[in-house]
Amino acid sequence: MAYQKIIVSEFGGPEVLKLKQELQLPEPKANEIRVKVLSAGTGFTDTIIRQGQYVDNKEKPPFVPGYDWYGVVDKIGHNVSRFKVGDSVADLSMIGGYTQYLTVDEQQAIAAPDGLDPAEAVAMILSYGTAYQMIKRVCPVPTGSTALIHAAGGAVGSAMCELGQLLGINMIGTASQGKHPLLQQFNCQAIDYQNEDFVSRVDQLTDGQGVDVVFDTIGGKNWGRSYQCLKKGGTLIGFGAYQLTSGEEKLPSLLWGFFKLLAGWKLIPDGKHSCFFNIQQRRISHPEEFKEDMAELFGWLKEGKLKPVIADRRPLSDAAEVHRQIDNAEITGKTVLICQ
Repeated sequence: MAYQKIIVSEFGGPEVLKLKQELQLPEPKANEIRVKVLSAGTGFTDTIIRQGQYVDNKEKPPFVPGYDWYGVVDKIGHNVSRFKVGDSVADLSMIGGYTQYLTVDEQQAIAAPDGLDPAEAVAMILSYGTAYQMIKRVCPVPTGSTALIHAAGGAVGSAMCELGQLLGINMIGTASQGKHPLLQQFNCQAIDYQNEDFVSRVDQLTDGQGVDVVFDTIGGKNWGRSYQCLKKGGTLIGFGAYQLTSGEEKLPSLLWGFFKLLAGWKLIPDGKHSCFFNIQQRRISHPEEFKEDMAELFGWLKEGKLKPVIADRRPLSDAAEVHRQIDNAEITGKTVLICQ
């Protein structure tokens, strides 16, 4: 039986994403399951991998991109005991998700409830998983705290807004003007970063007190400005470097930002804290936590407590166009590839 997948033919722009047809389905080996992939998430991290700038990806083209996926078990290999055919499963794979079928070790796959909307389910993995772990694990944010969320209209940002509202966090978010209505749905005070100085606006909105925590995916120089927004005892969490991949900032500036984030600011006796978060690395170091957090998020989704902002559902063949939209910051929420 033939199936389709997307490959990165070489590192570069969206045009390097090619639709390829395979003539035979992959066969699961011992301890592996074959998955019929129903949905694959798309996001900023996928575009960094496509460009060859993601340090954790050691694969060279051609390879299948796709940081997270959701599907059903289609076939099981010898010795598989955790799953049976028809079970719903998902994974934070880093690459490999843009396909109709794949094989994965049963210990790597994450169990998911049956009956979930595939687009909403895949949003739980990278986008909501990143937001949840930063809020609950890296820097536990108590109810009533104030958070500044950069890129609040994006996939992770909108997830953080919804989780923040659910957990009783006061939120301030930076986003382009067209994404402000979304932020307002979550009771997040919006700052138009293109026309307003967010440091000054945060100072005004907090009556000069600053915020308890900043979640900053922009990187480099922006981390320094975000640090200024913290109150004493506050924490800055960097979790991306958008300005490097967008060309707005050069590598030396980003490296200087990393130095301050991970070491430099720790030398200043101002009571503030800073760190960098990578969900893949944390999963490796805390695998049981990751399973617990995914179970919590899937449970909330099943109960109707969460409703991810799905910007669009596109066929697998539209992957290049979706990447172009991500590169141009045209997407509010998360666009999902429907693989079947």
